[in-house]
Amino acid sequence: MQILKKWGSTAFAIIAFGFGGSANASNDPAMDAQVSHIDNEWARIKYQVKDSDARVRQMDALAKQAAAVVARYPGRAEPLLWQGIATSEEAAMANVFHQLSLATTARDILQKAAKIDPKAAKGGVVMSLGVLYYKVPGWPVGFGSKEKAQHYLQNALVLDPDGLDANYFYGDFLIAQGDYAKAKLYLARALKAPVNPHRPVWDSGRRADVRELIAKADKHLG
Repeated sequence: MQILKKWGSTAFAIIAFGFGGSANASNDPAMDAQVSHIDNEWARIKYQVKDSDARVRQMDALAKQAAAVVARYPGRAEPLLWQGIATSEEAAMANVFHQLSLATTARDILQKAAKIDPKAAKGGVVMSLGVLYYKVPGWPVGFGSKEKAQHYLQNALVLDPDGLDANYFYGDFLIAQGDYAKAKLYLARALKAPVNPHRPVWDSGRRADVRELIAKADKHLG
């Protein structure tokens, strides 16, 4: 039995927003380019790599790349966000013995990013934390918390009210709570988000995720 529930992405995307983070421009073009590369690789691995073993290997390599960018730009939230997202995805793919350890590592990374800049990536940092808190079981198994998840996800919506990921993940959270009607409102808003031509793999993949959740909500609503 898996310790972690199936991720919405996830991650942060995410994120993101990968499983959950956004590659918005900062005041450092060199760092932005490296973060954008990790963002695009995350989307490619998540949505286009079909072989599970290859996906695990490539996500592990991506997490290491993100850690290198973090070391290159200490004190910046954006690289930490993507290290957290990649580590979260590793947790979702890992076996039962490693899932919680990786999820805890991802949480610690994202909390560090939030202390630096909780508004980074238009709320991608707090959104990614929110996703972790509702995907991981609560005590005594894990650190999950419905209250903390809602707090972080609602903060993300304040920072990016019309965002594809912010609305997707809040809708996913509401479905996890059994509030299907309210979830549909946020999922419909997610589909109204402008298409991002610079991140086509993530954009099309996330919209497919949204439509799957709408179908799930419709099934429960009859």
